[in-house]
Amino acid sequence: MARANRHFISGYAWHLTHRCHKREFLLKFAKDKQRWMYWLFEAKKRFGLCILNFTVTSNHVHLLIYDTGNGNETIPKSIQLIAGKTGQEFNSRKGRTGAFWQDRYHATAVATDDHLIRCMVYIDLNMVRAGVVKHPEDWPFGGYRHILAPPKRYRLTDNKKFMELMNIREIGRLREAYRKRVDSAIMRGDIKRQPQWTESIAVGDKVYVEKVKDQMGYKAIGRKVVENGDSFVLREPQVSYQSVSDRAVRLQPEDNTIYWQNRPDNYLD
Repeated sequence: MARANRHFISGYAWHLTHRCHKREFLLKFAKDKQRWMYWLFEAKKRFGLCILNFTVTSNHVHLLIYDTGNGNETIPKSIQLIAGKTGQEFNSRKGRTGAFWQDRYHATAVATDDHLIRCMVYIDLNMVRAGVVKHPEDWPFGGYRHILAPPKRYRLTDNKKFMELMNIREIGRLREAYRKRVDSAIMRGDIKRQPQWTESIAVGDKVYVEKVKDQMGYKAIGRKVVENGDSFVLREPQVSYQSVSDRAVRLQPEDNTIYWQNRPDNYLD
């Protein structure tokens, strides 16, 4: 199993995407989405996971986090806890066996400038894009509500870190600006899928993406910095979420897609 901490670089924001096994709708019930959020909160408490945004859909999750550098095990331990406990509880309740998650999750480094806001908006518009809700404020299993009107208990998003990254001192100003960005995207109809957020290794301006590539060292061999509209991306040599057998046949070098073996001995108590 590839170790996630070999891919994460401290001081970066990371957009993680993780799909259910065979893209099945294993998270279709509210109780399962809520349990994923519960374990996300536990990861925040136990390991200090810095959460910027998230959304839980019926067959996959999005999670935007910031690696504060407080030990290189924070992210992998957090994902192991969240994914492991969610799958374990579901299988136990349903009398089910087998993998709950697709065996790897994908990580994309996101520049902490306007690209970060764009990624957050993309995450929040997921269920609008799917036609489930008209506005992210209507989706109870996402980070939008935690940013605009955080609950008194079980707060998930680190709005102070968000303010720090955006160089905004007043939380009211941050919330107003973010609401306007989301509303503007909806009014423009700018809700289509944008693969750069889920299929790239890094997204940002050219300097940022080249810096990520340099810091990845030998792991960046074969990756190309490609212009993508008004941004640049560090591109994967193959499509994300391939089957493991396809990956083995192609013999591609290790990328930034992290394997997750969903077995009982990998769960954290």
